[in-house]
Amino acid sequence: DRVLVRIKDLTLEKADEEVWVRGRIHTSRAKGKQCFLVLRQQQFNIQALVAVGQHASKQMVKFAANITKESIVDIEGVVRKAYQKIGGCTQQDVELHVQRIYVISSAEPRLPLQLDDAVRPEVEGEEDGRATVNQDTRLDNRIIDLRTSTSQAIFCLQSGICQLFRETLIRKGFVEIQTPKIISAASEGGANVFTVSYFKTSAYLAQSPQLYKQMCICADFEKVFCVGPVFRAEDSNTHRHLTEFVGLDIEMAFNYHYHEVVDEIADTLVQIFKGLRERFQTEIQTVSKQFPCEPFKFLEPTLRLEYREGVAMLREAGVEMGDEEDLSTPNEKLLGRLVKEKYDTDFYILDKYPLAVRPFYTMPDPANPKSSNSYDMFMRGEEILSGAQRIHDPQLLTERAKHHGIDLEKIKAYIDSFRFGAPPHAGGGIGLERVTMLYLGLHNVRQTSMFPRDPKRLTP
Repeated sequence: DRVLVRIKDLTLEKADEEVWVRGRIHTSRAKGKQCFLVLRQQQFNIQALVAVGQHASKQMVKFAANITKESIVDIEGVVRKAYQKIGGCTQQDVELHVQRIYVISSAEPRLPLQLDDAVRPEVEGEEDGRATVNQDTRLDNRIIDLRTSTSQAIFCLQSGICQLFRETLIRKGFVEIQTPKIISAASEGGANVFTVSYFKTSAYLAQSPQLYKQMCICADFEKVFCVGPVFRAEDSNTHRHLTEFVGLDIEMAFNYHYHEVVDEIADTLVQIFKGLRERFQTEIQTVSKQFPCEPFKFLEPTLRLEYREGVAMLREAGVEMGDEEDLSTPNEKLLGRLVKEKYDTDFYILDKYPLAVRPFYTMPDPANPKSSNSYDMFMRGEEILSGAQRIHDPQLLTERAKHHGIDLEKIKAYIDSFRFGAPPHAGGGIGLERVTMLYLGLHNVRQTSMFPRDPKRLTP
């Protein structure tokens, strides 16, 4: 009839209380008539002491010492103030004096990786010759790797991004929608789609929910967002690409200018950054112990530069590029460093991209035929959102599709969506895993994908 207490709640306020705790055996160390256990629960851990005395026999101490690492146990004990700070535990001021211990689920004695090795910073491992765990080993044994304090913190923070995204947009009057992931034609008229068998014909996995977001705008929903999987059949083996990721998508009608939408999206991201800073400091600090990084900086209102200004900054830094040339990944990163030096922000918007480098559905800039009403948003020098005002006139959309050499039959349903009256609108798509990676200053998107999918990985 006892209530199980969370390890994170075991503080000095609970000193001298009897409690029940469930957790995993992280480490055990027998010393004479005592056995020291470290009991772990998600990111939190506490030292537990089994000592021969009124409540424990020699056999119980021996039993505790022989429980295999990662086994799940229930412990009944008393919370005691520690004589000195307990290094290596999150609960440093108290320890558990064990009275009873029950093995709920026993782990096999041989683990595919050691959790202490998996949370050790690579620099430390190199300096003192201790083991670290490489990425493939982590991903091959993802269940164990996800138990580390770092992984627990990463995915708690990622959950927070989704929560803050929803909270912010609902407060702004947006409606959450659910869109099909099995579609009849490639979302953007391209070839990089996964084909699936669909009864007696073929279908495709959605590259983007864009068509359905826009259809909802045409149906007078005015402001919509969705959170769901996105599939890209691109053979990209880079640090920031996946074949399946979670898209945070926004679409919105506007009244006067597409910057209404740009400002709304930017403010949404700023509210997410502020919420993470306020609510998830424990997780941020946990990750930074293994992957040290400068705190994420942003401005209010968000810095917005025009593409030509970004190109000018790159040219000043010695980069040779044309006015209508797209940014390469190295140039993106360099521009991010230049912006940070000049404006002291890790988050900014690049507006008015050249029309030549944007998709067919992008609205041309009425003041400059070579420019477009499109924008990207960047974190730490890497793109996290690509967006634009969409062409809502079917005739202009047809002309632009022809200009790009797209088969009109394949996008007929898309063009037809705008034949019955469509308001001016714009939007964009954000990659959840990429935002998590860049906010925390990590170096590979697979660290922020719970079970990543890329051209070389389909399991677990």
